[in-house]
Amino acid sequence: MATNKKGSKSVSTKKVRKSKQDAKDLVLGIVAKDSYLKPFNDAIKGRHEHVLWKISQLTQNGSKTLSDFANGYQYFGLHRTVSGWVFREWAPNATEIYLIGDFNGWKKSEAYCCKRIGDSGNWELTLSPDQMKHGDLYKMYVHWPNGGGERIPAWTQRVVQDNETKAFSAQVWNPETPFVWKKQTFIPDKSPLLIYECHIGMSLDAEKVGTYTEFREKVLPRIAADGYNAIQIMAIQEHPYYGSFGYHVSSFFAASSRFGTPEELKSLIDEAHNLGLAVIMDIVHSHAVKNEVEGLGNLAGDPNQYFYPGERHEHPAWDSLCFDYGKDNVIHFLLSNCKYWLNEYHFDGFRFDGVTSMIYYSHGLGEDFTSYADYFNGHQDDNAICYLTIANCLIHEVNKNAITIAEEVSGMPGLAARFDEGGYGFDYRMAMNIPDFWIKTIKELPDEDWKPSSIFWEIKNRRSDEKTISYCESHDQALVGDKTIIFRLVDADMYWHFKKGDENEMSRRGIALHKMIRLATASTMNGGYLNFMGNEFGHPEWIDFPREGNGWSHKYARRQWNLVDNKELCYHYLGDFDKQMLVVLKTERNFNNTAIQEVWHNDGDQILAYSRGDLLFVFNFSPNRSFTDYGFLIEEGEYEVVLNTDDKSFGGYGFADDSVPHLTNYDVLYAKQHKGWLKLYIPARSAVVLRKNK
Repeated sequence: MATNKKGSKSVSTKKVRKSKQDAKDLVLGIVAKDSYLKPFNDAIKGRHEHVLWKISQLTQNGSKTLSDFANGYQYFGLHRTVSGWVFREWAPNATEIYLIGDFNGWKKSEAYCCKRIGDSGNWELTLSPDQMKHGDLYKMYVHWPNGGGERIPAWTQRVVQDNETKAFSAQVWNPETPFVWKKQTFIPDKSPLLIYECHIGMSLDAEKVGTYTEFREKVLPRIAADGYNAIQIMAIQEHPYYGSFGYHVSSFFAASSRFGTPEELKSLIDEAHNLGLAVIMDIVHSHAVKNEVEGLGNLAGDPNQYFYPGERHEHPAWDSLCFDYGKDNVIHFLLSNCKYWLNEYHFDGFRFDGVTSMIYYSHGLGEDFTSYADYFNGHQDDNAICYLTIANCLIHEVNKNAITIAEEVSGMPGLAARFDEGGYGFDYRMAMNIPDFWIKTIKELPDEDWKPSSIFWEIKNRRSDEKTISYCESHDQALVGDKTIIFRLVDADMYWHFKKGDENEMSRRGIALHKMIRLATASTMNGGYLNFMGNEFGHPEWIDFPREGNGWSHKYARRQWNLVDNKELCYHYLGDFDKQMLVVLKTERNFNNTAIQEVWHNDGDQILAYSRGDLLFVFNFSPNRSFTDYGFLIEEGEYEVVLNTDDKSFGGYGFADDSVPHLTNYDVLYAKQHKGWLKLYIPARSAVVLRKNK
């Protein structure tokens, strides 16, 4: 069986054939685990067989691996060779392609004219070493029937923008000293996965675009010290408009140069690994920017070269173009993109953006998804489903320890289930119901109506056979026009009553509930927990990137670390709590695999209690009722407090004496079960975590 350089096994012909037979003869694993899927077993089999057929086709019946197929980035684009330079591009509709740039005065010349390679649609140009050099700017000039124009090569690995003209160009990138990795191998810690979602450009206090180097030096140490073991970086792939948050990609193989050089990004990732942080890339394969000069929109006179034709060509809500996942050349481009970021930059995996948009003809717009039939009604793009599944197979073939996360809102069954069981093969899916629930609760219910039973059900609402990434809020809730959780709770009082000694009831309420919401969400995760940069300490401003409407200001496209560093302000209470919360959760070994056991809930009292291993979590959501000697029947023994949201060091009142251990009271009725009554003082609007002593 073929093996790639990281040592993980590939998909062999024998395995593919056996899987084909299994798919015909057996009920697939995800169906066996969920009886509600039985009516759709044939549809799930059909999708599975489609993937097996496509893998067999792409690997030439197993004579090569998916990893071999995904080597396009090593062939296409511009590369330095022993004898000089070679440039290749896929442009089947082109009639002529020239390279123009600093090396020839930006004029077309025969010396830089590409040659067509047979009928493959590929073009090639070989150059001597002195015909271009490191740092030269260049573009293609493409001719096609009845037209032509300047274009940036689709496979280019470096793109820069002119400060004055704002025009983008590809750049020859071949530094004399290649980057040397200090940490050659890295295995992510996934028990649990604690993700810090971040954006390089807006990561500084200063009103400017941050750099890879500044992030490495100033922000990475904060993240590691706060207890996270992974970062998820947005906006890596080059994008023309900074304010798109990186989601309108133009050059898929180019790390955004507005943040620095490729070597500086590699140094950031190397240092993250040295600090024990996995690095997940927010990858965009769901759509592409419409720009023609910078992007793929009309590379060679055929607007459908990379994208679906007709009604499916443009995304109706995102003003972007939709990839044609039915074309082998497009699959080759996207799979090669996955392998490129894994191998060349040592990313540890991907969070796939916009999966819902990919897998439905409607892009999920206007769909309710109220029954299982909505997932198998023929309105799904089988090509996209096939691509995503193969992408997961490839990624885990290239790196068996890689992490893949799906951002998907419809609840498609099997998304984060194993491929051999009929799933798509993602390791995790985003628990997108949770932030929606918290926002709805804060907006629509007075504090007295918060129901612990509803809260407990929602934060655990997931498929039993799929791991999820739980989160209270991501970058989406922080964007201009929306509100973060802390701002929904405190609103304008954050500007006037977030100084110690000057807190009012609104700010105290916000501080208390912010901690409780995070603790409830993180402590019930079954795969991982995610926090967006700055939200752990209640960053007060929404995100508004520089644009004409705000005078191109960076004031709201930054993170104000000075607020959490200032011990005279209340922000550090939230940051300190977040840090200690992660410490406590990590004390329970195999936290992900530890069952969540409900101990008690009472909606009238607004009390909730549950355990995970030796940890007991108790919440009092009541805004005005504290309870003395509130009893829970649990395993007998001694319990100590390890975290209390009401601790004065976290901005609480400090009503309880947490230095005193708690012993269960003997009850003859439960003696044989080795259970007793644990009685606690639970102040209003607070939560406490206790650990059972051995």
